[in-house]
Amino acid sequence: MQHKPLDGIRILEIGGYIALPFATSILCALGAEVVKVEKPVVGEDFRRHQNDGSPYFRQYNTGKRSLSIDLKRPEGVALVKALVPQFDVVLENLRPGKLAALGLGPDECRALRSDLVYGSVTGFGSGGPLASRPAYDTIGHAFGGLYSLFGDDARPQLAGGLSADLITGLSTATGVLAALVGRLRTGSPQHVETSIMEAVSVLATDGITQSFELGYDPSRQSRHPQAQNFCVKTVSGEYLAVHLSSSQKFWRSLCTAMNRMDLTEDPRFAEYRPRESNYHELAKIVEAEFEQQSLQHWEDALSAADVPFAPVLSMTGFVEHEQVEWLELVERQQDGLALIRPPWRFAGERPDRAGTAPRVGADSRDVASEVYSAEQIDDLVQADVLFVEPSV
Repeated sequence: MQHKPLDGIRILEIGGYIALPFATSILCALGAEVVKVEKPVVGEDFRRHQNDGSPYFRQYNTGKRSLSIDLKRPEGVALVKALVPQFDVVLENLRPGKLAALGLGPDECRALRSDLVYGSVTGFGSGGPLASRPAYDTIGHAFGGLYSLFGDDARPQLAGGLSADLITGLSTATGVLAALVGRLRTGSPQHVETSIMEAVSVLATDGITQSFELGYDPSRQSRHPQAQNFCVKTVSGEYLAVHLSSSQKFWRSLCTAMNRMDLTEDPRFAEYRPRESNYHELAKIVEAEFEQQSLQHWEDALSAADVPFAPVLSMTGFVEHEQVEWLELVERQQDGLALIRPPWRFAGERPDRAGTAPRVGADSRDVASEVYSAEQIDDLVQADVLFVEPSV
């Protein structure tokens, strides 16, 4: 059995969608036992009427246990309160104050277990003028300034992917790990708070730094304005991305790969600052060179010259790439769904995502039995407070 760093840690998750479940999926893959509190019958919204068959739900919830309970009923809240002392961590991403109104806020839960780590994930923080607003990935991108950097014209460009949600999840997991280490050293409880707005600031760090260096907000464009980066099409139709940092070495390496050493003597391109000023002229030259040869030719030439480059892979191309396979970054389930493993190794071993996504209420009876008798549990089931997955 694979030993994992968080073996023995128990986490109670109250929330849904992506940011929080992604955080707990990381912690689960690192060995923590995660019990997911869900609505009766239908469970979390991201099940999308497919129960445990939704790829989205499975990506962010594989390996967890499901406790399906009605928190609108006082008996449901009472059961969760009874369970809190059994857990090391309680994590939630409901609107600010919602769980506190039920008696499940950080102060109330820490009164039930003095060394509890309590984590809250919100849209804009727990206070301030925007605290009550709902927020999702798109809102994080917009408010965090990222859309002001995307695109090549005057109109903000929406972005694919869910980087705001995912960086929020990663930030939450990092905060929980820090709080657990702090608890080990001091025994003190911790309330970890983050929000989409705060987490996105990590992604905006470079843009903010540019604004201070330039003295004005960076313009909207599809590349870093201070780097000579190129996304070029080859004669075979595939694309390559090439990155030139301020190092003169890589500029000469690219010219070597293109067999265009004459460019190193051209005053427009010979040094970093002139290349920055004359980027668009240089880009046309580089694009014209790459259009003359195949992807394989350029991969060989750029590798030989030690140029930082990569093919522009599709999602399928990424998960099937031999380097990704070597890194054991992807775990395939029986039907082929690619689960992304945590981006760390411990003693040379990457934590797996062992297990499956739970069906709604699959673990309700087992989890409740830690604090309630069988008769009490039957009463809750009969009263529709606790939902137990029907026997197949």
